[in-house]
Amino acid sequence: MARAIWSGAISFGLVNIPVKLYSAVSRKTVRFHQLDGADNGRIQQKRVNPRTGEEVPYENLVKGYEIGPERYVVIDPDELDSLAPEKTRTIDIEDFVDLDEIDPIFYDHPYYLAPDTGAEKAYKLLLDAMAESGKVAIARVVLRSKENLVAIRPRADVLTMETMLFADEVMEPDKMDELSAAGSGKKTTKRELDMAQQLIDSLSGEFDPDKYRDEYRDRVLDLIERKSNGEEIVVEAPTEEPKKVPDLMAALEASIAQSKGQSGSKRKSPAKSSSNGSKSGSSKSGSSKSGSSSRRKTAKKS
Repeated sequence: MARAIWSGAISFGLVNIPVKLYSAVSRKTVRFHQLDGADNGRIQQKRVNPRTGEEVPYENLVKGYEIGPERYVVIDPDELDSLAPEKTRTIDIEDFVDLDEIDPIFYDHPYYLAPDTGAEKAYKLLLDAMAESGKVAIARVVLRSKENLVAIRPRADVLTMETMLFADEVMEPDKMDELSAAGSGKKTTKRELDMAQQLIDSLSGEFDPDKYRDEYRDRVLDLIERKSNGEEIVVEAPTEEPKKVPDLMAALEASIAQSKGQSGSKRKSPAKSSSNGSKSGSSKSGSSKSGSSSRRKTAKKS
């Protein structure tokens, strides 16, 4: 059962709604430990002074902000504590805005807000009112001693809260040389634009999150399982082909033809079952695995 990582209250005007905060994300990242290749012993990291080569005890560590090469301003913990935001237990709503006014680039990490004991009616009232108005609440909250800008919005029958980046944390494209020149100099023709729109239309559909998987993670987990079962993996180095700048119109025409072929195959009758009872095109994941495994040789350990 998920555990609340924070509890407090949503506050706007004179209204306070007690809530609990839950993370809406469960990362599936495959994590590895660093080992000594000689005996597979897990290594330890130590804090070492590069000038003396000696390990520095934890109680001797201080925080320093680099202002130049090998020049630091040392800040005491008490000095930082005096500047820390007040540790309130409230999510203070400052504005209600339209959802489409928020560029998704500002979103950071999603959470769920659940009503605390006795706050179900007030929570439901805010949820329904926001859903009917189509508004998103912009608020501030202190989490882990850091003040966060957040957006609260209804999703199905719950309120979600997403931490947001502050404006000065988002890099504008015109501040990056490669991106500032991306939209200038080259102009598209009407024919190119029409063909590009045709390709977009041929690939358009409703968003289905279950359609997409982290295929790299699946291959890594498959590799780990096979090695744990005693397989020895021999990896063939991929051959690098020089990248060619494609003829734009030819690439668009080929892409449109390919998308038409794929959409045509989807309209065909369902695949017949093979002799073993499975469908001939049964699994995308299976075909992708076989495709990836064909690029490497495997042999059982003798």
